[in-house]
Amino acid sequence: MTNQASAPRLDPTALRDLHLAGDGPRLLDVRTPGEFRTAHIPGSYNVPLDTLREHRAELLHHLDEDVVLICRSGARATQAEQALAEAGLPNLRVLDGGILAWESTGGPLTRGPDRWDLERQVRLVAGTIVLITGVAGLFLPGLHLIGTAVGAGLTVAALTNTCAMGMLLSKLPYNGGPRTDIDTVVAALKGTS
Repeated sequence: MTNQASAPRLDPTALRDLHLAGDGPRLLDVRTPGEFRTAHIPGSYNVPLDTLREHRAELLHHLDEDVVLICRSGARATQAEQALAEAGLPNLRVLDGGILAWESTGGPLTRGPDRWDLERQVRLVAGTIVLITGVAGLFLPGLHLIGTAVGAGLTVAALTNTCAMGMLLSKLPYNGGPRTDIDTVVAALKGTS
């Protein structure tokens, strides 16, 4: 954990009012392309967290204005804020409660095909591993320790606000969608895509 102060949070209702008035800040959605394709705030730009971290220096040249970072609940957006702040970008804010809070306040969304979000996928995979190794452990002593390792990983994920399983699942083709590379992102930010 860092000792840095985190970015100010922006209430979804306040952002919705700015957005509807046409005075909204630049919106960067750091979720996977698949999550973004499923539902996103109109006018937002998809810059997956991994892409943002890797190319933050290039992005700085195109983000000289107010920026609000968005993810599902706020955790990945906070990580993106830390990466951009370390690179020297001021005026960063995180959408408080993420896309879930935005939707609950009646904010408009552009929708695509439904997909399971990463958190639900992690719960399915972790639960399945624990269930199978727990039952199989009755017949193969020691196999239950795999479930124990998954539990330890989930504990670390909660304490560090990161999730290795989620990061691995985000690489699956299911979570893909349109390719999001730095050239595509920069072109969109410039308005040339």
